Amino acid sequence: MKALFYPEFQKLTVTERPAPAFSENEVLLRVLACGICGSELETFKSQSPRRVPPLIMGHEFCGMIEEIGAAVSGYQKGDLVASNSVVSCGTCDPCRRGLTNLCRNRQIFGMHREGAFGQYVNVPAHCLVPLSGNVTPQAACMAEPLANGIHMVNLSKHLLPQKVLVIGAGPIGLVTQQAFQSLLGVEVYVADLRSERLTIASRLGAAATINSSEENLVSVIQRLTEEEGIDLVIDAVGTAQTNQQALQCIRPGGAIVLIGLYENSQPFFSYDIILSEKQIIGTYAATQKEIQESLELIASGKVDVTSWVHYYSLDDGVAAFRDMMAAKDTHIKSVIVF
Repeated sequence: MKALFYPEFQKLTVTERPAPAFSENEVLLRVLACGICGSELETFKSQSPRRVPPLIMGHEFCGMIEEIGAAVSGYQKGDLVASNSVVSCGTCDPCRRGLTNLCRNRQIFGMHREGAFGQYVNVPAHCLVPLSGNVTPQAACMAEPLANGIHMVNLSKHLLPQKVLVIGAGPIGLVTQQAFQSLLGVEVYVADLRSERLTIASRLGAAATINSSEENLVSVIQRLTEEEGIDLVIDAVGTAQTNQQALQCIRPGGAIVLIGLYENSQPFFSYDIILSEKQIIGTYAATQKEIQESLELIASGKVDVTSWVHYYSLDDGVAAFRDMMAAKDTHIKSVIVF
């Protein structure tokens, strides 16, 4: 098969690779679309040990079932499906609690096993979610990142936020913005360093946008909230600076959710958290149920996961990767369509 291959650090190439074998509990999926994740860009730039070449990356994908393992039931050849990025074991204590995203033995496509930047990928059947007829492959491959946003909603909705700030108008920031707007009906403010991204966030329904390269984010939030502070901040960047900004923007009793993995920083002082009863919540990936919820939300038309995305053929896969890394103008997200 043809694949976008990561043969060694600092190198990507479109080349022929062996088609994957599949076990009795798996299907062989012909990939229809696969998004490029910011974590993969960061892996490539930093030569991260989290993804060690040689490897086919890619974990945001959908496809058509080509072959079915002997022990798989409920699916047939030709079915259109999306997949979770996390392969859970189903037997460890987090899995038994329903926290399959926190599986102690989890594997991530394109990290611990071959991913979907190739024409075919082998997928355990329990990772699959069927597609409805009105969801295109271009939209369906965005189910996994949108499910991350839904997961953040589910982690924080008990706090009853009314005003939410998303720091970072990249792919995760934009889908998280829309998840909170659609599922909780709250006001969402979006901050970023680039006006082009903020224009898209505004078009997607942001109550206000803040260009952090031109304005002091904390001061603007204080003004917008009449000095009260924000209820909930999503840090979709993950630098020491954005972590600190998030903590400074929330009101007493508020919370921040950390999803950005730009750097492994330690920017917090315990007094800042204790004396104002602020909360810090970590988040990782999504459960199988949230992948299903994501596809239902996409099918409803209440979220836009395509108009701000750039699409590439597999032959142009290296350009898709590098263009997203360069992030010029309105280029926020690259998706490879097969």
